[in-house]
Amino acid sequence: MFIDASGEDHYEKVKNQNELREQDVMEIVETYRSRTEKDKYSNVVTIQEIRDNDYNLNMPRYVDTFEDEVIIDLDAVTARLKTIDEQLAEVDEEIAGYCEELNIATPF
Repeated sequence: MFIDASGEDHYEKVKNQNELREQDVMEIVETYRSRTEKDKYSNVVTIQEIRDNDYNLNMPRYVDTFEDEVIIDLDAVTARLKTIDEQLAEVDEEIAGYCEELNIATPF
């Protein structure tokens, strides 16, 4: 049984150290007792699997915690930025009009 409780939702950061909360300890104990396999948290492996890995007990060999990259639609981001720029220009124009009415200098 391999349990990887290193994920940020499995401990509390206290100063320079991480601290297991009561709920974290209970989750570890319950997972161990029930031999529950949880994605990115725990995995039950056979002795043969460990043997096949040359008895290497490195956690990532048995519990995959890899997070997929978030795909960012750059075209959508670019379009959104252009829209924001256009809206900003409109607001700047409106502010300039108010400043002119008040006979004061614009802030830009």
